[in-house]
Amino acid sequence: MDDLTLQYSPKFQKVVDVVRSDLATIRTGKASPQLIENAVVEAYGTKMKMVEVATVTASDPTTLIVTPFDQANAGAIATAIQSANLGLTAIVEDTRVRVVVPPLSEERRQEYVKLASTKVEGGKVMLRQVRHDAMEDISHSDLDEDTQKRLEKELQTLVEQSVEKLELLASEKEQELMKV
Repeated sequence: MDDLTLQYSPKFQKVVDVVRSDLATIRTGKASPQLIENAVVEAYGTKMKMVEVATVTASDPTTLIVTPFDQANAGAIATAIQSANLGLTAIVEDTRVRVVVPPLSEERRQEYVKLASTKVEGGKVMLRQVRHDAMEDISHSDLDEDTQKRLEKELQTLVEQSVEKLELLASEKEQELMKV
């Protein structure tokens, strides 16, 4: 592989990683800390992510436990979870916040499958943008035509591999969502 292809390979992987983490935020039937760890909490007069003010753990398949680093933020954490509009119930208990994750209805599961598909399509758009940038670099390089064609084929192979990874992520998420 050429330097140009090696230069763009991490960019394609970054797109796949972004989509993977984005899909992790979609709620499934079981409790997962990723559901709320990016929720915005109003603490210390500023907006912070949940992971910056507390630890989030799953105690069982339907319950998350949020332990604030500072007990004074427990109320703000509960408010942030409620206002995140995820359909979760937050209950302040002494030094922690218990978050109940209700089971998903069939209709809600279908909505989340569509949302996952939308996120994967967004990832494909990002892949096409990276490919476009790489093609621009190849066409503006001072390489001979045969080398440019070879690089374009290698680049297309990278794109196809990345799209396959995105499709696999979408398929896994759909199976996870539809499992009752």
